[in-house]
Amino acid sequence: MTSDLTPVPAGGSAGDRRISRKTLLKAALVATAVPLLAGGGVALARDAGSTGVPLAPTPDCDDGDGPTHDQLEGPYFKPDSPLRTSLVTAGTPGVPLTVSGYVFGRGCRPIPGVLLDFWQADTNGAYDMSGYAFRGHQFTDGSGAFTLTTVVAGLYPGRTRHIHVKAQAPGSGVLTTQLYFPGEPRNNTDALYDPALLMNVRSVGSGKEGTFDFVLDVAQDPTDPTDPPTDPTDPPTGPGGSWAVGALYNAGDRVTYGGVTYRCLQAHTALTGWEPPNVPALWERG
Repeated sequence: MTSDLTPVPAGGSAGDRRISRKTLLKAALVATAVPLLAGGGVALARDAGSTGVPLAPTPDCDDGDGPTHDQLEGPYFKPDSPLRTSLVTAGTPGVPLTVSGYVFGRGCRPIPGVLLDFWQADTNGAYDMSGYAFRGHQFTDGSGAFTLTTVVAGLYPGRTRHIHVKAQAPGSGVLTTQLYFPGEPRNNTDALYDPALLMNVRSVGSGKEGTFDFVLDVAQDPTDPTDPPTDPTDPPTGPGGSWAVGALYNAGDRVTYGGVTYRCLQAHTALTGWEPPNVPALWERG
């Protein structure tokens, strides 16, 4: 999600799917829970930069780049993270960081109940692989908002500072991506770095505040031509097999999915979007 979108000009064609601030204001009024600015806009996480000066109209739920970019999961993901919005305690070393924002669908309306699973390195650049330090999941509230309390992620060889996240709207697939910090020297040398995933970050006292709004590839317009119509009387379709949502799997368990056998690599509870072919970190063929 970027912040350089200009409003749709008056009389623009129906094919121009860019979202104007007026459209966003209507969406916010429908949602009712999204705060509004006195000037007639939406008080969204990316409406202001570190200087407090308003940026170009945002969010842009279809800005030519599509929804929030996906990124590699990396080798340090672990399922079954604790349900919590804070990854730190009073004695946790590091620069305090709060990350907040909203999750939107393609129609620029906020999505409540989105699962956000965060994991990151500690201030020294180390991941906890034996426990669940700096790992936690939460759900967006009724206005599609989230808040994460943590510390600024440390550096380790080959990477710039970043925070990993998986985002999944109810009944939808999983977006796996990473959030980045502006002004980091290693942003220029990290092959995975994506400027579209930059947070807005500002210093507040001895800590920092970051903001980022996700846009998920979730239909919110029943007339969207990219969404094929469905008949509620049609029988459900699926690949079949023994894998099931909600089942608890242990390392070494075997399931079938789509006629293929998979072996579990890490213990986890199955979620929609974590089907074996979609998550090689959890399942391998054989």
